[in-house]
Amino acid sequence: MKALPIDADYMMDQLHRLLAIPSPCGFTDRIVHVVAEELDALEVPFELTRRGAIRADLKGERSSPDRGIVAHLDTIGAMVRALLPNGRLALAPIGTWSARFAEGGRVTIFTDAGEFRGTVLPLKASGHRYGDEIDAQPVSWDNLEVRVDELVADDAELRRIGFHVGDIVAFDPNPELTRTGFVNSRHLDNKAGVAALLAAARALKRSDAPIPVDCHLLFTISEEVGSGASAVLHGDVAELVAIDNATNAPGQYSSEQGVTIAMMDSTGPFDWHLTHKLIQLCTEFGITHERDVFRTYRCDAASAIEAGNDIRTALVCFAADGSHGYERTHVNSLVSLAQLLTLYVQSPPTFYRDREPLGPLEGFPMQDREIFRWLGDDPRSGT
Repeated sequence: MKALPIDADYMMDQLHRLLAIPSPCGFTDRIVHVVAEELDALEVPFELTRRGAIRADLKGERSSPDRGIVAHLDTIGAMVRALLPNGRLALAPIGTWSARFAEGGRVTIFTDAGEFRGTVLPLKASGHRYGDEIDAQPVSWDNLEVRVDELVADDAELRRIGFHVGDIVAFDPNPELTRTGFVNSRHLDNKAGVAALLAAARALKRSDAPIPVDCHLLFTISEEVGSGASAVLHGDVAELVAIDNATNAPGQYSSEQGVTIAMMDSTGPFDWHLTHKLIQLCTEFGITHERDVFRTYRCDAASAIEAGNDIRTALVCFAADGSHGYERTHVNSLVSLAQLLTLYVQSPPTFYRDREPLGPLEGFPMQDREIFRWLGDDPRSGT
């Protein structure tokens, strides 16, 4: 096992490419094509589910017990829920996010007749008309409307040019990379994680580092509505590492410059052994990292467990200040994440005994004994 160089320029190019593609949940075909084309360029074979989740394969020296790394391609967004008498559009959110962050957003509305542009505004938007009433409006999706950049005055004219209830609305990302290495944008969740995973795959493909067991790179399309990794796993996957954003906020311990390893989210603790293995890899290879607990958060790992998969799960995260709004991460955090992923793929399985779905008590681990040093062979791992 060895540290591999991560091409930060490649990673950032991929991130900007992904951010430019609208992909609210339910409207992900275009980004699936782009990621699949990039996997082709990296010579990583893949298959698609019926709806477009991607399962790519890094072949290992053994096929079992194999592992997965998952990141989601879908983002938050909105849907047209009503055509208003004033010629504007009412919205319902796709995914869970505050109307506060939708206000002022420039959007594309995807209709049967083509794409249209517009701006999301509060119902009382003009200070010259409403004065202090602007600040008294509740923050609510019911208090927003889309001002469409078309010559329309009522709902009949909206219908005439092609608008319908159910049209998808995608918010512009507005990305900016600063000289200090910060990336500001909507939708870093989880396109930054996807870019880090592609950079890790590229580093592994360009190296001669051995991969001990098969690793599936999974790209899901419905994480923001809760069902992401429920149907994309290979039946033999014994452990799954999810990639998502780490909350940088008061009361949290997430690293803005490194990788954050989640110990628990709102669905419960992650696997003790797999989580500590990832911490050990960070420690041994000098990767900046922190541990954190996310109380109002769930990821692809939850949907995999809820679908009935008996697997060990963990969550590794890049920094994300202002999640589900105008988010901010740092290049160093993304590089740290990609470095950890390359080491994880090179590491032996957490337990070789996990290749069997059922087994005897013999060889089953004990959490209250020493934390195993996963970088070497452990006699209890069942090799």
